Amino acid sequence: MYKSKIILFVSVFALMLAPFKIVEARGTVSIVGSSTVFPFSAVVAEEFGRGSAKTPVVEATGSGGGAKLFCSGIGLEYPDITNSSRRMKKSEYDDCQSNGIDMTEVVIGFDGIVVANANSGPKLNLTIDNVFKAVAAKVPGPNATDDNCKLINNPYTSWSQIDSSLPNIEIEILGPPPTSGTRDAFAELAMEGGAENIPCLSTLKKEDKEIWKAVVYGVREDGAWIDAGENDNLMVSKLNTNPDAVGVFGFSFLDQNSDSIKGAIINNIEPTFENIAGGDYKISRSLFFYIKHAHVGVVPGIQEYAQEFTTEDAFGEDGYLVDKGLIPLPEEDRAKYREATKTLPKLVL
Repeated sequence: MYKSKIILFVSVFALMLAPFKIVEARGTVSIVGSSTVFPFSAVVAEEFGRGSAKTPVVEATGSGGGAKLFCSGIGLEYPDITNSSRRMKKSEYDDCQSNGIDMTEVVIGFDGIVVANANSGPKLNLTIDNVFKAVAAKVPGPNATDDNCKLINNPYTSWSQIDSSLPNIEIEILGPPPTSGTRDAFAELAMEGGAENIPCLSTLKKEDKEIWKAVVYGVREDGAWIDAGENDNLMVSKLNTNPDAVGVFGFSFLDQNSDSIKGAIINNIEPTFENIAGGDYKISRSLFFYIKHAHVGVVPGIQEYAQEFTTEDAFGEDGYLVDKGLIPLPEEDRAKYREATKTLPKLVL
């Protein structure tokens, strides 16, 4: 009896202490998500940590992976903020809602999606439909007409087979995995855009959107496309090992590694800061982060970190994130999202 009371007391005491241990372990902001947004988020975290606050912990899990973790629940075992290189999907938002998670959406700027290779490799001047034909699992066959694509498994093994003006080198494309927001944006902006330039696929879109979507989002699995994971640094290393290979990632990463890699021209437009900011380079997208309302005021520093991110010194036209490759929002939008970090409006999709 006495022994049972001791065990009961110890168990209750341990349960009483458990929450305090968790809080102590989570005295820092937890941030997950996009590998594209990661460098920006990490720099802001370092800047934020130079003050009296603790430096937030930032992990690159991919946009999809980050949303899954973020939307899994409320509690200190779940992240406070998730970064994303595309807007949160409705299905992800619904997962958050099913777990009682309200959030604020913040747009931080723009980024372009580039096709790049080593500086020692050939200079590529591609059209957006060249890109589609290099990546898609199925493409129009040789007997295709404007009304019937007669789809076949992708037969192209070299760039010159797609267009005789392109180099006669093997197609090897290192790309982001399905969990990546860059992969989603690449499919939406580059693959869809390329498919729409091919007459029979444009017709297919009008006749059967489901089949058209399957064709557009279907990536070849014969070795020409390689899921290279979320580590863009590793991708750059692989590109330098094989100068004939190309990689797909965000402009900001190209900008930070211009000493070793270069971007392909797409539709006669180079992927430069000016061309993306001016809207001339069409394969571009917005970058986001999402703040979990239930954690604000529980984990110290969440709202203050978000406010540091949206200062003019950070994401403004002359901010330190521009030096890292971020293309800034117009002034009016910057003011809008700066205010959002203060008022935390609830996102409704």
